[in-house]
Amino acid sequence: MSSVEKAGLSRRSMLCGVMVALAVPGGLAACSSGSTTAGGTGTTTGGGTTTGAGTTPGGSASIAALADVPDGGGLIAGNPSTSKPLVLVRTGDTVKAYDAACPHAGTAVQPPESGVITCPNHGSQFNASDGAVTKGPATKGLAEVAVKVEGDQIVLA
Repeated sequence: MSSVEKAGLSRRSMLCGVMVALAVPGGLAACSSGSTTAGGTGTTTGGGTTTGAGTTPGGSASIAALADVPDGGGLIAGNPSTSKPLVLVRTGDTVKAYDAACPHAGTAVQPPESGVITCPNHGSQFNASDGAVTKGPATKGLAEVAVKVEGDQIVLA
């Protein structure tokens, strides 16, 4: 590989890292060209980052531990099947997940606060209980992703 090709690859890798860091705090591993560790989903909670627990006894890839998702709130976590961010919303032992990309411009939304999921880019708002758009400019709601609680872990359903 020539030095020009290496420089181009380096710039693309850096740009990918910057974009992922902006969209998914704690998600820089998604741009790595090296090996990845199974189950390291990288969930974000209130500015801190925790590593996913791997797999459940049933063999499902863990998205996050139930205890890491605040009851009445939520967090942004990686989808183990697509590496795209999910917004998890918890009410008691019930967890819902939505694609965290705002349908308006694709910016990652923020975790819910007081039952509202907000896009920091243009201010679209969504109802945390069903993902429905409540304030534009988005014209459609967040796409729901089927999840379930397996033991003490949240996994894809």
